[in-house]
Amino acid sequence: MKKILLVMIGLSVGLMADFVRDANTKIVSDSVTGLEWQDDEIGKVKTWQSAIDRCENLTLDGSGWRLPNINELKSILDKDRVNPAIANAFTQTDITYYYWSSTEYNGYEDGAWVVDFYDGSARSNYKGTTLFVRCVRTGE
Repeated sequence: MKKILLVMIGLSVGLMADFVRDANTKIVSDSVTGLEWQDDEIGKVKTWQSAIDRCENLTLDGSGWRLPNINELKSILDKDRVNPAIANAFTQTDITYYYWSSTEYNGYEDGAWVVDFYDGSARSNYKGTTLFVRCVRTGE
């Protein structure tokens, strides 16, 4: 029984994300998912659509940026932390506002999923609200 438990713990640790921040580019890389995350200060955007546009036009160390879906955005949460509830590699996180995801809220066409990096919660929000954005791209 102890061997099974140790194997399960080892596997779960092996599947955990490993985030590394490049101080020069201000990009955080996730070695497990292969995603690269923007970690420079963008500030608030006006709407969900402007968050999408902002990411698509981002030229931080190249192109290919987009607004993350809700599962990608939740993948950078650190559920063992609060204030902020995000992986340590991220240094630019405003915990007073939610961050947009590209995932629309099913059943509410004017809503999309957001993440609160203060406590790691996720919920829907009206697409016209002024919130923050953290862009993502597939690693190169």
